[in-house]
Amino acid sequence: MWKEFRDFAMKGNVMDLAIGIIIGAAFGKIVTSFVNDVLMPPIGLLLGKVDFSNLYIDLSGQHYTSLKAATEAGAPLVKYGLFLNNVIDFLIVAFVIFILVKQINRFKKKETVAEPEPTTKECPFCLSKVAIKATRCPHCTSEL
Repeated sequence: MWKEFRDFAMKGNVMDLAIGIIIGAAFGKIVTSFVNDVLMPPIGLLLGKVDFSNLYIDLSGQHYTSLKAATEAGAPLVKYGLFLNNVIDFLIVAFVIFILVKQINRFKKKETVAEPEPTTKECPFCLSKVAIKATRCPHCTSEL
């Protein structure tokens, strides 16, 4: 059983998948940092100095001065600002993956489909289809 598992784990597809997951996780951190630290501050500034990560709805009915205070108090919260940040993260990652796959497909070797050899030709006299190796047309009996 151990040998069978080792053979499965060492197959090319499994190793490629593992490498892809590791690189994807690192890329996700970069995108999250880009969204939270570079993209969202200017958008928040344009929308009236709003910090999306601090947007929430308090379900307890009490008023808290910040998300941190409400979280520390254990209040039930709907953190829609964090959700918006995550949606933007996802959209950026999906767009970058789309661009990468599009470029990879562009550089992939195009598979040429070979056209099959013709099996018939046209008789120049009666314009009927004739076998390629025929020396006389079966329709008009002309020599080809």
